[in-house]
Amino acid sequence: MVTALLAFVATTIGLFSSQGPGPYPYTSIRDQTVMLYGKGIYQHMSATVAIQGIAQDFITLCVGIPLLFISHYWTGKNKVKGRFLLAGTSGYFLVTYFFYLTMSMYNVLFLVYVSLTATSFFLFIHTLMSLNKRFLKAYFHENLPVRFLGGFLIFNAVAIGLLWLSVIVPPLFRGTIIPLEVEHYTTLIVQGVDLSLLLPAAFISGWLLLRRKPLGYLLGPVYLIFLSILMTALTTKIVAMAFLGLPVFPAVVIIPVFNLTAILCGVIIMRNLKENEPGEIRQLHSIV
Repeated sequence: MVTALLAFVATTIGLFSSQGPGPYPYTSIRDQTVMLYGKGIYQHMSATVAIQGIAQDFITLCVGIPLLFISHYWTGKNKVKGRFLLAGTSGYFLVTYFFYLTMSMYNVLFLVYVSLTATSFFLFIHTLMSLNKRFLKAYFHENLPVRFLGGFLIFNAVAIGLLWLSVIVPPLFRGTIIPLEVEHYTTLIVQGVDLSLLLPAAFISGWLLLRRKPLGYLLGPVYLIFLSILMTALTTKIVAMAFLGLPVFPAVVIIPVFNLTAILCGVIIMRNLKENEPGEIRQLHSIV
């Protein structure tokens, strides 16, 4: 798979590259002194963000890439859980490398990030379209706990949204406008994409699943599988930052709890997916 191969290249370079002078202070256009990482492919990024990139590379290499192969294998065996897992995993790669593409300081891997964003996007769309929209409920056992799954998606969206707003809003009232977290970057990319796209998508997916709407049985499970991988990466980032003595509160409390809950949701989804396509869906495919 092209996505897995490109991700292996990107993650190994991210983890093991070490060229550069080492950490050094840099004065941003806003006269803020930022400590740059100074080593490897992320040497021009701030130390706080570079260490997060390295932590995410570790999870992508050790969790994301293996899940791509597993889900691809299951999909080839016509297992429904393979396609849901592939959709969630490719969604993780899409979001991850979209952030690398837009937030990382320009480096030699730019075209790799472009390619990964493109391949994961089309893989994500293709996988979603391969699931028959007329029989979405039939993919799952009847005892799927939609209230718990949908409720968690909504709660996660609201909680993370409030966390990001706690970074953005106070400087507006103080008159400083720009949060310190912007550092030497142009804007808050992660918070902006979360608040405008990902968190509303989580809220809507959860609401549709709570209401037992057909589309909720597609978006909710796929988002929860994606979230379980993403939250694992976020937890690893927080651990890495804590080891460097960087401030991690309140994320150090919120993210690991959400991470464990998201993994539990992912396990529940996989256990409640039927082993193979229900008979009526297979019959429809044969007619088509």
